[in-house]
Amino acid sequence: MTHCAALYEVLYVSTLAPLHPPRVVAEIAARARHVNAELDVTGLLIFDGQRFCQQLEGPQKSVLKLIERIRNDPRHINVEVLHHGPLAGRRFQQFTLAFSTVEDVDALARMEQLDGEAALAAFEAVRGDALR
Repeated sequence: MTHCAALYEVLYVSTLAPLHPPRVVAEIAARARHVNAELDVTGLLIFDGQRFCQQLEGPQKSVLKLIERIRNDPRHINVEVLHHGPLAGRRFQQFTLAFSTVEDVDALARMEQLDGEAALAAFEAVRGDALR
């Protein structure tokens, strides 16, 4: 994986569409790993059984292409970008897509109420719990 000097990040939340069972998440993650590798994107996807929260990082054009793809994916509804902007360095350089679940089912619901730096800080806290 190459590392582009101009990195960009997007943090979003979305909800699994009602007609899709939670088992579809494994398919989403597998496909995302392949696509992310092609686009030089890394990140973390957290799922609580109903909601997704994902941080994507990489070249701006690639990250924006992916977020648009997610917005158009019928498995995702209520896609909301909580934070976006330049990024000094990758947080997930070793993963095309790290995946985790959370035990606190309200953590992502609370995060939906935030934006900007507050959303990023909340994600960092959930991320720390999820990757333990």
